[in-house]
Amino acid sequence: MSAPSTTMPPITWTPTVEQQHSSRLWNFMTWVGEHRNIGLTTYRSVWEWSVDDLSGFWDAVREYFDVIGEGFEGPALAEERMPGAVWYPRASLNFAENVLRHALNPELVDGTAILTIQEDDAVTELTWRELESRVSSLADNLRRLGVVAGDRVAAVLPNVPEAIIGLLATASLGAIWSINSPDLSSAATLERLRQLEPKLLIGVDGYQFNGRYFDRLDYLAEVEAGLPTLEHTILLRNPASADEPGADRLDFATLLTDRVQPRYERVAFQHPLWVLFSSGTTGAPKGIVHGHGGMILEALKGTGLNQDMGPGDRYYVAANTSWMVWNTLVNNLMSGASVVTYSGSPMYGIKDRQFDVIALTGATMFASGAAYLSLVEKAGLTPGSSRDLSKLRSILSTGSPLPDSTWLWVHDHVKHNVHLGSDTGGTDICSGFIGSNPLEPVRLGELQGPLLGVAVQAWSNSGHRVIGDLGEMVVLRPMPSMPVFFWGDEDGVRYQDSYFEKFPQVWAQGDWITETPSGGFVVHGRSDATLNRGGVRLGTADIYAALQHVSEVKESLVIGLEQADGGYYMPLFVTLDQGCELTPELTDEINGTIRRMTSARHVPDEIILAPAVPVTHALKKIEVPIKKLFCGHNPESAVNRGSLANPEAVDWFVERAQGYLAQQKR
Repeated sequence: MSAPSTTMPPITWTPTVEQQHSSRLWNFMTWVGEHRNIGLTTYRSVWEWSVDDLSGFWDAVREYFDVIGEGFEGPALAEERMPGAVWYPRASLNFAENVLRHALNPELVDGTAILTIQEDDAVTELTWRELESRVSSLADNLRRLGVVAGDRVAAVLPNVPEAIIGLLATASLGAIWSINSPDLSSAATLERLRQLEPKLLIGVDGYQFNGRYFDRLDYLAEVEAGLPTLEHTILLRNPASADEPGADRLDFATLLTDRVQPRYERVAFQHPLWVLFSSGTTGAPKGIVHGHGGMILEALKGTGLNQDMGPGDRYYVAANTSWMVWNTLVNNLMSGASVVTYSGSPMYGIKDRQFDVIALTGATMFASGAAYLSLVEKAGLTPGSSRDLSKLRSILSTGSPLPDSTWLWVHDHVKHNVHLGSDTGGTDICSGFIGSNPLEPVRLGELQGPLLGVAVQAWSNSGHRVIGDLGEMVVLRPMPSMPVFFWGDEDGVRYQDSYFEKFPQVWAQGDWITETPSGGFVVHGRSDATLNRGGVRLGTADIYAALQHVSEVKESLVIGLEQADGGYYMPLFVTLDQGCELTPELTDEINGTIRRMTSARHVPDEIILAPAVPVTHALKKIEVPIKKLFCGHNPESAVNRGSLANPEAVDWFVERAQGYLAQQKR
């Protein structure tokens, strides 16, 4: 391993004293001092307290945000173990009730809760009062249809307000929610939803995307036919469609018109709220179950304290509903912020379309996949030069590591004083482990630090903490948003193997990170995709970041293959911009850039031109499945095509892998 670096990256953003003192986190720290007699003056001091005294911290979050419920007496963490931590064993509460309490706030009730924008820039809004009314009406109709606590309600909907209404109505009953995007194939959708045996399905007859209308009635019929437990289907009718819902389907709009008193079924802290599915790139997607209480606390802590969101703020992310980032819309509502729903193409008409959305909606926070920001950067665009982004104060980059060049581009060409941070977390906790805070400066290429309540470290393979070197990301103490269980995993074996196989009783989900001497973090990608050349571990993200400086390279994917003779083969697959060729000169430029930006060890053995790089619907490269193809795994089991946004891209890699394997046998 390389020696720890002593050079600190430059600071790209620093909060002013006024920004620090006006943040909700500062107010929380002051409140803790007054109510708990604990002096907290810096982010590190509140973080250290949050992981040293888990019960005290999480109960303070509950009390500070005035979580609605009962039975909170006793320690927040009654039994500490991983897996199987017990939080608030006597509590009863409801996720939807805690979101919709903002409709009781005289200052918010007639303010915007959800702002919806279309590809044609048409904007509509839903107030907190209207949101509560529609949720209550739908929930009452779900009761009449026989939906009770524990039943599953499945949805196949785009990112529209009705999806949020459906989630909250389902949660208000104590029923269990799961959603998929209608752009998934029916086979991929059924692979997920069939596991849950849903009683009710909410579907859509079609949707608008990138200027085209996509009819989904035939697709919906296939999904219905594949779910034998269904008793009812509710159809959301798109304005662009004139189709009737059909005799066997209920019209979504007609179920929102009743005026009823809101009712909330308070459930146990761990009672299932929703089921999120892993990407399932190498096998059947696993159903990750989160509880009401865990997500309430995590939403308030994550959006309210670390992201500094609350009343007066507006959150925007162009999230596909199959990705957990869509759930963060509802989590921001929990803190009292309003949210933007947009189901159109993030590049409709222009590659930097999302910055139009930010300007038109007055979003104060923009969450984005790192890949999108890099795409706009490489297109040579300057979104901030022609738009009013004055209300935008923070950008959260996620999904993959953000290259340094893109980081600098945001400050140069989007907004110089925006709080740009990179977070890492995942579907597993529906939140983050490492990321941003409003009190500390940001350094180029680094995540600011561990999030509150997250006892995160980087460990060596032998289980020792490492600083300044590549290590496995581990979490040493429980978090309330860790999965309650995996769906169908009755004996808990799959759960145990997913997080606790490498280090017993220590959470490790397979990410490589470096903890810097200054307390920041650098993310290097998935540990199961990490390159290991000559005994030195290399992060694939470092290579991708270097390639940001080669303008001809559109996309790339690198894998490492151990060979029978003890050798190591590391090919780099690239796609190029239109009109570019992989000439010897470009090959030399790619290799030279990687060597200069990383090290000689990172230089690939071969650069191979590919027609496309397979990615998930969250635009994540599928390095592990591609590596499995080259290791001889059956293509049908190595890659779950239903999880991909461009499944046809796999065919070329299958053929290439077969040629490689045949050559190895000679």
